[in-house]
Amino acid sequence: MPETSSYILIASVDVDAQHEDLFNEIYDTEHIPHLLAVPGVLNVTRWKGQPFDLCIGGEVKPMSAPAPVYTAIYELDSPDVMHSKEWAEAVEKGRWASEVRPFTRNRVHALYKSNAPA
Repeated sequence: MPETSSYILIASVDVDAQHEDLFNEIYDTEHIPHLLAVPGVLNVTRWKGQPFDLCIGGEVKPMSAPAPVYTAIYELDSPDVMHSKEWAEAVEKGRWASEVRPFTRNRVHALYKSNAPA
C-alpha cells in the first residue's frame, strides 16, 4: 500500500456470520463513501484476514487468520480528522449505526504515524 498520508487509522472488527453479507455491502456502499467525504480522509482500503503458512527459522508454520478478521485502513492527514464534526456525522450516517454496528464485536482501533523521513 503506497503511503499518501502521514497517519493511518486501522480499525479491525469481527461480525456475526449471519450479518456478514450486509456488513460488507453497507461498508462498501455507504460507510466508506461517507468517510471519504470527510476532509482529511485521503483513502480507505478494506482487508479480510486469511490463514497462511509462514517459513521461519527453516520451518513452515501454519498461521491462523487474525482476530478480528476484518480490517479497514484509513489514510488521514492528521489525527484531528477523527475529532471533526464531519467525522462524527459520517460514522453515524446511513445504515451503519443501526444495522451493522450492533452485530460487530472485538473492535480494535490503532493509529500509526509514518516513520518515513519528511
